[in-house]
Amino acid sequence: MGVDSTALSVVMGVSGRDIRRIMPPAAAMRTSFSKLFDEIGTVDQVGIEERVAKFTTRSIKKSSKLWGLKTAVSMVDLTTLEGKDTPGKIASLCQKARHPSADPDVPPVAAVCIYPFLVKHAARWLADSPIKVASVATAFPSGQSPLALRIEEVRTAVSDGADEIDMVINRGLFLAGEFNAVQDEISAVVEACGDAQLKVILEVSELDTYDNIRAASFLAMQVIRPGDFIKTSTGKASGSATLANTQVMIEAIRDFYLATGIAIGMKPAGGIRTAKQALHYLVAVKETLGDAWLNSSRYRFGASSLLNDLLRQIEKEKTGAYQAPYYFTEAAESY
Repeated sequence: MGVDSTALSVVMGVSGRDIRRIMPPAAAMRTSFSKLFDEIGTVDQVGIEERVAKFTTRSIKKSSKLWGLKTAVSMVDLTTLEGKDTPGKIASLCQKARHPSADPDVPPVAAVCIYPFLVKHAARWLADSPIKVASVATAFPSGQSPLALRIEEVRTAVSDGADEIDMVINRGLFLAGEFNAVQDEISAVVEACGDAQLKVILEVSELDTYDNIRAASFLAMQVIRPGDFIKTSTGKASGSATLANTQVMIEAIRDFYLATGIAIGMKPAGGIRTAKQALHYLVAVKETLGDAWLNSSRYRFGASSLLNDLLRQIEKEKTGAYQAPYYFTEAAESY
């Protein structure tokens, strides 16, 4: 027979916090999640999946489609996160970021996203452009090294010229219900960022449920700054940036904005490879968050292979003919 915690507190004269300390870890974890879900609400799984299915059926007229394709280009964080990345490869990536296409109507991308040790090279090649230098950090992709090392990595990237930091949360802490510790680590990264924008990566495929994705989104948003982002994933885990996972996060952003007036950005990353997918994501943003999020200051795509498909579709809309894939220069191999 279980022991009632309220009765136990009366008998022993201990506080609720003391009870948490003597509870079995699994019970304490369930209590942490239950309390958080009571505060922020849970997710209607059937409702989310029905909603995103409808987004994929929207008919987009030609002029709107062309606008959407160009807007998606302007939202791309052109990414390479390979062990074989070199300064020469980053130079090519930066050139691609500046001029994705020979068509002058196609805008540059939003940012180039790379490993910290290459930031100083990208910062030099993009110095006279509006394109941001984004660096993954905090022991990407696991987030499992000591906090002091993760913070030092952030400071080094910012010192080398990073305009944006993409950090990963420690998913182990989150899944153990150690929410204060998760927020303390995010807060420490916020401080280390200085003026650099922060994107908090949840790695949603490791969070198991839509309720957990919503909870992690709120935990991050409560401690980051207006204009910072939450991000689906590292791109290193499969099945992360689904339209449904992203919808859970943008609805969390909407609810947080309605409650606080604080606008948080969104970045889906990993597995978005076609222009058709990108347009579905933009439809979801427009119908959930509104036009104020349809720009690179509040919405990004973490991608590389996506860019060339966007360019092919733009060319097709303008000329009526598809170009061969090799018509456009390669971008990178990640994401």
